[in-house]
Amino acid sequence: MSPSSPVARKWRLGLVCSLSSLLQPAEGAAQTALPTTLDPVEVSPSTSAKPKPAARSRNPAAASRSRARPATAVATAGAPRAAASGASGSASPTLNATTQGGTGSRLNLTPLQTPASVEIITAQTIAERGQHNVLDAVTQNAAGFIATPAPGNGGLSFSTRGFAGSNSVMTLYDGTRFYIGSGTLTFPYDTWSTQRVEVLRGPASVLYGEGAIGGVINVVPKKPQGTPYNEAEVSLDSNMTRRLSVDATGPINPNVSYRINATGNMSDGWVDRDKTSNAVVSAAVRVQASANLAFTLSEDYGDRSPSRYFGTPLVGGSIQDALRFKNYNASDSAIRYQDSWTQFKTEWDVADGIKINNTLYYLTSERHWRDIENYTWNPKTQLLDRNNYIEIFHDQKQVGNRMDASFNGHVFGLANQFVAGFDVNHIDFTHTNNSPYSGTSSVNPYVLDPGSFFATTSPTSPGFNSIVNQYALFAEDRLSLTDQLSLVTGVRYDRPDIDRTDYRTPGNSFGVSLSGTSWRTGLVYEPIKNLAFYGQYAVGVDPVSNLISLSTSQKTFQLATGKQTEVGVKQSFWGGRGEWTLAAYEIVKTGLTIPDPSNPTAGLALQIGQQSSRGVEGSIGLALNDGWRVDANLALLRARYDNNSQVVGGKIVSYNGNVPVNVPQQVANVWLTWDFAPNWSVYGGVQMVGAMYSDLANTQLRPGYDVVNGGIKWKPDDRTTVAFRVYNPLDKVYAVTSNGTGQWLLGMPRTAELSVNVKF
Repeated sequence: MSPSSPVARKWRLGLVCSLSSLLQPAEGAAQTALPTTLDPVEVSPSTSAKPKPAARSRNPAAASRSRARPATAVATAGAPRAAASGASGSASPTLNATTQGGTGSRLNLTPLQTPASVEIITAQTIAERGQHNVLDAVTQNAAGFIATPAPGNGGLSFSTRGFAGSNSVMTLYDGTRFYIGSGTLTFPYDTWSTQRVEVLRGPASVLYGEGAIGGVINVVPKKPQGTPYNEAEVSLDSNMTRRLSVDATGPINPNVSYRINATGNMSDGWVDRDKTSNAVVSAAVRVQASANLAFTLSEDYGDRSPSRYFGTPLVGGSIQDALRFKNYNASDSAIRYQDSWTQFKTEWDVADGIKINNTLYYLTSERHWRDIENYTWNPKTQLLDRNNYIEIFHDQKQVGNRMDASFNGHVFGLANQFVAGFDVNHIDFTHTNNSPYSGTSSVNPYVLDPGSFFATTSPTSPGFNSIVNQYALFAEDRLSLTDQLSLVTGVRYDRPDIDRTDYRTPGNSFGVSLSGTSWRTGLVYEPIKNLAFYGQYAVGVDPVSNLISLSTSQKTFQLATGKQTEVGVKQSFWGGRGEWTLAAYEIVKTGLTIPDPSNPTAGLALQIGQQSSRGVEGSIGLALNDGWRVDANLALLRARYDNNSQVVGGKIVSYNGNVPVNVPQQVANVWLTWDFAPNWSVYGGVQMVGAMYSDLANTQLRPGYDVVNGGIKWKPDDRTTVAFRVYNPLDKVYAVTSNGTGQWLLGMPRTAELSVNVKF
């Protein structure tokens, strides 16, 4: 049966419509806890699309440049949601060492050319493994990353190389940074509109400014194409998550192309009383004004009502089966995030070897929380004590512009690539809350009456407003000393000016200017093609807290400094069917705040603390014969507080030598795929995360976990893919992160999903 025949089209349409009928709201069956418990707390290259016709030019040189350069207007098709039928030995492994990317360098180098740890995760890999959100796409594929999500931080928080949270691990969308307020980032989240995810481990302040000593995650969206491409997908899982996604791209005329994709889901959730929804719409239009000038206008909008589950309390130091699916939030709790990203990009090939890029953007985020967030088991009353009745509003607006000019040529007869530019931002952030977050209640944890948030709470009113004006200058260079040896260097200067208005205590209002200089230098030696040895030294900066929510007590502190030394080796072999990397590093971060030992109870602090980490990371990807493919990575590290202390009970307590919070010492992923028959494939993977501490004193140890995921796919024809996936098939009970020392956020239980994807 031909894929394009009327019968085939009707077959696909009928299959999609049949599953779509399940997208109506429904009440899921109650989940029954299985007799399992957590251990107690211990005290101690993407597919290229056909280029579209370029506008005619009277400038022969410009026309020649247009033909020679990659057609960015049609960069890649939205990578197919399923691998082509046949042996997977022809598919590329996930490391993509020879694929150009913009995250590890503004010079558009490949990971092999970059003296740093860089990985590119394609949309095809993400889709094959059923990773619908950015958290899973990063932590289950990239080496050394774990997620530290919580409803309070927007669910987009990571830990890598010994450093955790949005202050040290930055998330970008298409290379643009949204400044973090109060530790919260809420976009991007869903992966449907994602072309690829690029990760850079280690200090990245030289590229993106303060707040990236641990690393950077860049979510790159799908771009407009000059050839038509349409796709739709529906899915349903055992938590009654109904998901519908569409994607369309193509030409409007020979010089104008578009892309629009949308996805939405509704879910009953896997804990009681936790209905969620998520809608994301992305649209872009690209205009090739001339052979050497192009404009792209894009709009991305997200509207999420995420999970209102804040964690499960420990009883006797462990998770009880009877409490696993309980939700202790108020009956009228609410969380909603609304994000909008508008960007206007200009790409201008000025002359041979000279190119200018400019991105003008306007970003907004409106967030609302109304929750009871802390739950503590009371052994005397046998009840659960709840506190922190919190209502918070965020209203954030950011307008900015990033511009760079790149030059490809020669210096003293040596091939040289150079880029320089600037980055400016204006951020307006208003924080409204009901501080001091009063309100308490006690409930029966087994027979729960959730009660109302408004039963006992303090009034909500504007807290503070912060205006931040930031500018940065940056430059980067790659000099080819020989055909095998290149020198890559970079420098960036950042200056943010912060003006905070405290509405409740006007005397706490302040203005402050900070500055920081980041730089790196590295060598890459390629003795044979596609085998590279490298070494790098980098200096980055982190704030003591998010800049736009800097408090009065932190106004005198400067940016903390991190210094990294890294060496490694990378190779692509077997014609791209095999890749591997190995890296070793040490990072030392100074400028942490600790109490003043001469007056510990006065609330004064000195910026003399230090934290360090050293580790080894390795990755391998192999596309073998007979339809087999394996991808694996391992990260081992030793992270410590070298100089850190806090005031406890009026006395200074030293935490020197302790492991930082939410930092495991071992992280690994293994994936195996097998095309066992024509048009059939099966896959499985395991994510292995070591134990980690929930407190500075290292008395609350959260157990590590190994979580398995797997599935099977069938392609009845070239344009249709049916997939059945099971997440956590062993129904592992595990804690992803903690909300305090006695309350853990558990991972999703066993969940089955059926999806149908159609291309047309």
